[in-house]
Amino acid sequence: MTARLRLRGVGVRLGGADVLDGVDLELAAGQWINIIGPNGAGKTTLLRAILGAVEHTGEIEIGDGVDRSDAMGLARSLAYLPQTPVIPLGVPVIDYVLLGRTPHRGIFSGDSSSDVALAAEALERLDLHGFAEREVSTLSGGERQRVVLARALVQESSVLLLDEPTTALDLGHQQEVLDLVDELRVERGLSVLATLHDLTLAARYGDLVVALARGRIVAQGPPREIVTQELIATHFNAAVRIVDDVDGPVIVPVAGRSNQEPT
Repeated sequence: MTARLRLRGVGVRLGGADVLDGVDLELAAGQWINIIGPNGAGKTTLLRAILGAVEHTGEIEIGDGVDRSDAMGLARSLAYLPQTPVIPLGVPVIDYVLLGRTPHRGIFSGDSSSDVALAAEALERLDLHGFAEREVSTLSGGERQRVVLARALVQESSVLLLDEPTTALDLGHQQEVLDLVDELRVERGLSVLATLHDLTLAARYGDLVVALARGRIVAQGPPREIVTQELIATHFNAAVRIVDDVDGPVIVPVAGRSNQEPT
């Protein structure tokens, strides 16, 4: 498969510490990879390095030689859902979502009817019908999260970077958001790189799981091979049971058994 994203020996040093060290990763067209790891493992920093938001060593290639210094070209290739997006005060939902069309029409061009239709469709699919004229700042955390995802989706980029996309979402909307991303992956050949704290979701959505710890990849492969009791005990300091469900592993915490050997 054609690679949409390649990382070779990527490192990031912040505050005198190595946050990422020698990361190699390849994301193919239409592929979904979930990155897991304990707090401080370097998951968010990895996404920010891909975006060019932090200085890094090593090589990062996007698509067929996308110039990462060209902000508009980069935005046509990469769409990003951050953990804590900056929302301008007073902006209506529809206007915020339409910002995702800027890479395709330019900063000073007006919204076309097709732009508005794409934004309306994204809001509908994310259970935000009737929210178009609401100010984003008046929404709940989960509603805002879905609005930010709608903006990322209307960019129609070939690669979608998701940093904890289910944060602040209830169970139903977690499923709704991840199912929609999966549908769009099939429809558009979208490539997805996501960080997830919820290990069950990470194991049940996507093709591969990459485990980061102390800035290094410590395991990668199919979810059933990577999301194991041993890995969770070693790198998350947690005791769990793993239920081998037909749709993927289910990770169940074992109460009162942290710091113990897995059984």
